[in-house]
Amino acid sequence: MKVSRRHMLKLSTIGSLSAVVSPLLSKASVTTCVTDPANNNIDIPGPGDDICFMNAVDMAALLRSKKISAREVMQAHIKQIAKVNAKVNAIITVIPEDELMAQALAADESIAKGNIMGPLHGIPIAVKDLTDTKGIKTTFGSPLWKDNVPAQDALIVEREKKAGAIILGKTNVPELGLGSQTFNPLFGPTFNPYDVSKTCGGSTGGGAVALACGMTPLADGSDMGGSLRNPGSFCNVVGLRTSPGRVPLAASKLAWQSLSVQGPMARTVADCAFLLSVQAGPDSRSPISIMESGEQFRQPLRRNFKGVKVAFIKNLGIPWEKEVKQAIDAQRKVFESLGCIVEENEPDMTDADECFNQFRHWQTEAQYGDLLAGNGDKLNGYTKWHIAEAQKLTGTYLSRLEIKRSSLYRRMQKFLEQYEFLIMPVSQVLPFDVNTHYPTEIDGVKMMTYLDWMRSCYYISVTGNPSLSVPCAFSKSGLPIGMQIVGRQNAELSVLQMGFAFEQATRIATRRPKVIN
Repeated sequence: MKVSRRHMLKLSTIGSLSAVVSPLLSKASVTTCVTDPANNNIDIPGPGDDICFMNAVDMAALLRSKKISAREVMQAHIKQIAKVNAKVNAIITVIPEDELMAQALAADESIAKGNIMGPLHGIPIAVKDLTDTKGIKTTFGSPLWKDNVPAQDALIVEREKKAGAIILGKTNVPELGLGSQTFNPLFGPTFNPYDVSKTCGGSTGGGAVALACGMTPLADGSDMGGSLRNPGSFCNVVGLRTSPGRVPLAASKLAWQSLSVQGPMARTVADCAFLLSVQAGPDSRSPISIMESGEQFRQPLRRNFKGVKVAFIKNLGIPWEKEVKQAIDAQRKVFESLGCIVEENEPDMTDADECFNQFRHWQTEAQYGDLLAGNGDKLNGYTKWHIAEAQKLTGTYLSRLEIKRSSLYRRMQKFLEQYEFLIMPVSQVLPFDVNTHYPTEIDGVKMMTYLDWMRSCYYISVTGNPSLSVPCAFSKSGLPIGMQIVGRQNAELSVLQMGFAFEQATRIATRRPKVIN
């Protein structure tokens, strides 16, 4: 049964919801909500909300209190996918409706017996098509894996399911996740919901679009050079690049690598933290696993920022589209209104470009190099380029490069002793034509490779600091612009707290795309 807006309003009164929200669910987002005056940690869905745009934290509270059923939630999202997905091509493998409804029924029956699996019990989630899902096709956007059905879940999926989430389907990616533009030979491009002639970014492009269009309340993703942040920026949603080891990569071929991470994406900062709370936590199969429970991310995100020092970058020595840079610079007043001490300053990012590119070559070759000889015709040009460049590298060169990266890391951490946060644009450009593989020029500066326009993201990847992409502004043409909040080592909680405060102050994320109508 679909729940009407009038019925939802009746269910979501301050009295009924505040009575059922557990301590673990005490920080719902305010993006499209009105605050409960009796408890400033709880926010109630406002009059314009419906199930598909309800905050996941609120949804969890209503499910637990039996004010709404998992079947009602699932049916609403199934209908939204049927209505919108063909316009944007975000979810490329959808679980059959009867299977989804059977899982939702099981969730409801479990709740009726008082058995709650975990924080995400009965909540739908979309999983990135680079992430293994047991019994569900996982293609990596590549002809080589077009019929691949994994025998087991990746750890991040295992944890989401253990927390009670129900997988809706798989979201579109660039081929093998290479590039921040979502298109591949199996499923084609995913379109920006704010302008379908533009790209949604990538590589978690399908996840970002599904969120923006109300097709899922939560999505997971991964990030090497900006893949959780750039699509968040382009689609007006929230994406968090986590610290290496925060969400362990238990099955990675390169257990010690720190460029690639996994993490959450959502429509609000609170929902992002909520999802991270079940994704994060130690695992002995990852030697860089952070030995902290994910439960810390379920605590209230409200914080006093009076006197906190924040640095806005100058330009990092890289080109920017003027409208993007101006939009971020205009946010200084928001941070000042929060009580922050704002200064213009930036860390020395010397060698960041070389470190990222060369280690990416090396990592891609380690992942796919053995496939080149027998499957060259099924690997795209980006993959072949990385493999060829990696084969030129020597052990001596890589050892010297690691020394450079170590120095860069320490310079960044020293800078962040002076400032708690570094603020900068997520992307150097606005969303561009969906038929353009990557920008070839920014502000008169030519881009030499498909990666060059992503420096604003991958410079941060090299240092390993957590970074949140949060909606910030819209261009004159109506395209989303995201801001990057970079925090100290392993300081995801403080980054989320700052993102939450900024989100409350600006409420940019409330603007929905016309494509959903």
